[in-house]
Amino acid sequence: MIGKVYPSEKRSYIDPVSGHRVTQLTDQGINCHMYFTDNSFDINGREIYFVSDRGNESGHFNLFRMDLSSGEMVQLTEEPEGVVFNAFTKTPDSELIAYKSGNSVHILHTRTMENRVIYTDKDMIFAQMHISPDKKTLGMTRNENVGQTGDTGANYDGFYEKFVWVKDGRVTLMNIDGGNVRDVFCDTHQLGHFQFAPDDNHICMFCHEGPWNYVNQRIWILNTETGKAIPCFRQGPDDCVGHEFWTRDGNIVFDNRRAGHDGTISSDKTQVVIQTTDHGEIPYFGFADKTGNVFRKVDMPFYCNHYHANNDNTVFVGDAVTDLVLIRPDLPPERQLTTLARHNTTWKYHWAHCHPTFSWQGDQILYAAATDDTHGNLFLIDDLTWALQF
Repeated sequence: MIGKVYPSEKRSYIDPVSGHRVTQLTDQGINCHMYFTDNSFDINGREIYFVSDRGNESGHFNLFRMDLSSGEMVQLTEEPEGVVFNAFTKTPDSELIAYKSGNSVHILHTRTMENRVIYTDKDMIFAQMHISPDKKTLGMTRNENVGQTGDTGANYDGFYEKFVWVKDGRVTLMNIDGGNVRDVFCDTHQLGHFQFAPDDNHICMFCHEGPWNYVNQRIWILNTETGKAIPCFRQGPDDCVGHEFWTRDGNIVFDNRRAGHDGTISSDKTQVVIQTTDHGEIPYFGFADKTGNVFRKVDMPFYCNHYHANNDNTVFVGDAVTDLVLIRPDLPPERQLTTLARHNTTWKYHWAHCHPTFSWQGDQILYAAATDDTHGNLFLIDDLTWALQF
């Protein structure tokens, strides 16, 4: 029920690996925060927005807001078809939330609680969305429906098949109040990871989606006014690139796993599409500007599945196979890596990914972890001083 208040489920405990405090924020059902290219934190750092299936059958999600101080949760939607767990985004100030329910895009104005449908698509598949910095435009990628399962199945189910079969992918924009729906770019590949630049309403990034070792050019930068797309970091045959995101200062970070890596992880802690051998090539972070030029590379010989950066890109958080780690690439190698917590997620489903994310202030980290098929919870690390002292 919209407006229903759920009591706090918070509990703090001492992590068995790091010896420091972690706060578990939820303990009922499946709870998911926003994808790491977004940010579930409100810009004030005192609230988060997330989806949960509490009060419903497993996997039937609605939107919630949590007060991080009290732990109280307020339900914001009551959708008969639920909210798609990986298809919701918001503005940094949380005034506008866009989400997918069924085949439709809703815009929720959190200050007035006005909720309206601005777009419905019965032909193509879309998921991740993003709102422009001026809050006037919603963007997404859409792909032809080739009959493969979405992200609700087993982790990366159909990942390779969709890469091969999808021949019609589009970048689509629309006004945030509805109308003026237009395809600004069309392609012959499966597209994903649409993100507006944080400081430019007409520059965005999208990717050619699929196993990283098969995609020959992952990241593309698009000018939505001209419709021109340029490659970001022109890949060579030994580059396996993914998990790109915008930094706060309007640059792009990407993860290059190097030769033969498909970018996935399964519940048995191996890759899903391909099993690689050690090619002796060191993975690295790449930093690129809006022209696609790579101006910095940082060796990253730590296996993590996703990375996120703090405000000035001096500290990164990553979700390794069993642990959450803090990485400071400017330090000597022996001091670069600090274990924050044992997340121990199953990696069985897409919603079991940790997707660690810094708060806007860079002083808190939110992540998810799943212990079984019907429970997935959110966790907060809100004291990083000990990790930054070493």
